[in-house]
Amino acid sequence: MQVDESWTTSSTLEEIAAWLRDAGRVLLLTHTKPDGDAIGSTVAVARALEMCDDAPGRNATVWFAGPLPSWAKLIGTNTKIKTIETDGPPDPGNFGACIVLDTGSWNQLEPFKESLGGFGGRVAVIDHHLQGDADVGPMRVIETSAAAACETAAELCRHILGLDSINELPKDIATPLYLGIATDTGWFRFSNVTPRTMRIAAELIEAGVEPARLFSITEQHDVLSRYKLLGRALNNLELYDNGRVAVMAVRVADVHAAHAGPGQTGGFADQALSIESVVVSVLLSEVEATNTDPARVKMSLRSKLCDEPVDVNVVAQKFNGGGHARAAGARAEGTIDDVKVRLVQALTS
Repeated sequence: MQVDESWTTSSTLEEIAAWLRDAGRVLLLTHTKPDGDAIGSTVAVARALEMCDDAPGRNATVWFAGPLPSWAKLIGTNTKIKTIETDGPPDPGNFGACIVLDTGSWNQLEPFKESLGGFGGRVAVIDHHLQGDADVGPMRVIETSAAAACETAAELCRHILGLDSINELPKDIATPLYLGIATDTGWFRFSNVTPRTMRIAAELIEAGVEPARLFSITEQHDVLSRYKLLGRALNNLELYDNGRVAVMAVRVADVHAAHAGPGQTGGFADQALSIESVVVSVLLSEVEATNTDPARVKMSLRSKLCDEPVDVNVVAQKFNGGGHARAAGARAEGTIDDVKVRLVQALTS
């Protein structure tokens, strides 16, 4: 995978905030199958725009694609949210500007590609990933040292509302921001946590966030079908390279047998990292084939911080994916067995 050398910051948060305040109706997008960081950042910025004194009553609309977590409706209350599946793609003619958060990759924005093309450059990007496509938007703030896009989004919200500090944010904005940071750091367990991460989290708590309530909403409201699916994934776990590499596979038949949905595998890739010898854990998820699409497999890679860590972002790039050093993903054509062979070879050679 060729890295886009222009994938760098090109604007300031102050410039993007001022531009959004003057833009009228704003569309907010993120990657397909949105997670806590994607949902938290888009919802928070949408709420900040709605509360902005410069343009009271503006219409900020969040548009999602792919399955949503079961708790999304609890976090997105009182925010205008639409989905590709229900409402179709957004019409750029209805909006003065678009901001993309927690991604800048065309691969992760495929359902919105035509809509984004209709904005004629009226697009800003806020992201923290190592790779992206600069032509998604001319205005970019890329902070690869941030543990979550919500770290940067918190500062953007502050500028939109003209506040001096993050702890002055309204609770309804601080809450989704904290959620995004907490989930992208494994509730502050992962190696991407920095002093800045903890300072922002503390300021969000000062703004009124209730961490225990958020943890309960997102981590303690699972459905039985997800655990049945996890059981099937763990049952076929295989170890390679003297136990350093763990691979789990979830086939379409497993999803059906567990009466689960394709969006219920979040967090599965982290499970095998609990095994002492495992340095890299991989989840391979079979994508249901159609008459027009070839067989495809989604791979989620996680690595452990240890004496000889593996940069899974480098591995994911070999499959035209990417992400972070400790968490990355990609999609590959082929059967799940074929992709497994190629991935294991990439991890052990």
